[in-house]
Amino acid sequence: MITEVTAVSRRRVFALDILSPMSEQSGTIRSLFLEGSAGRLEALLNSGANNATFAALVCHPHPMFGGTMHNKVVFHAMKSLNSFGFPVLRFNFRGSGLSEGEHAHGVGESDDVRTALDWLDHEFHLPIIFAGFSFGAAVGLTIACADERVKATIGLGLPVNPVDNRTYNFDFLRTCNKPKLFVSGSRDQFGGRGKLEQLVNALPDPKKLVVIESADHFFEGRLREMREAIEGWIRESFKEATA
Repeated sequence: MITEVTAVSRRRVFALDILSPMSEQSGTIRSLFLEGSAGRLEALLNSGANNATFAALVCHPHPMFGGTMHNKVVFHAMKSLNSFGFPVLRFNFRGSGLSEGEHAHGVGESDDVRTALDWLDHEFHLPIIFAGFSFGAAVGLTIACADERVKATIGLGLPVNPVDNRTYNFDFLRTCNKPKLFVSGSRDQFGGRGKLEQLVNALPDPKKLVVIESADHFFEGRLREMREAIEGWIRESFKEATA
């Protein structure tokens, strides 16, 4: 069951392909490295349709707790966005997987998000939809909300409760006027429902909160409902772009 709460300096952009150049056919996967400020960042691009109307970026959960771009929530968020023909980029934050550098407590990771947005813009010249899960949302939303190239944001499992003795500050969302979707589980141990509803209620429109009943932080057994929430919101928010 799904319940909804609704209110209505220049950098070098570079990528090194590991595989053959991207096919124009939607559904192919391109493996590459982005040139970040702390070294190369391992990335995957699920290619989009020739007439794609948006590009998308999905950021993974906390790397110190095993989060990578292969996380199930990240993968299913990518599939949701890619189903509309959008090219979707995932990458490993610094120090994760084959990405160079070391974990930087969200500060350096913010720069990794900028690197990924720069690459997407340079590659496709399309408006961008940002999605982040947990740590990826907490870090990525700060950059996405301030970047004019990003036209909409998705926060999955937003950690409004302390994580490993750290409390994330989401005050910046109060000035984010872009379309915003938040999807969380009713049993999310890091996203207390009351706190999340209070936060979303205080944000400017357009916004939408979807709480998936019985889902935990990782949407275990509820990934289909999470995908439906994303896809339904994309359809209603961007009717012309998904027709």
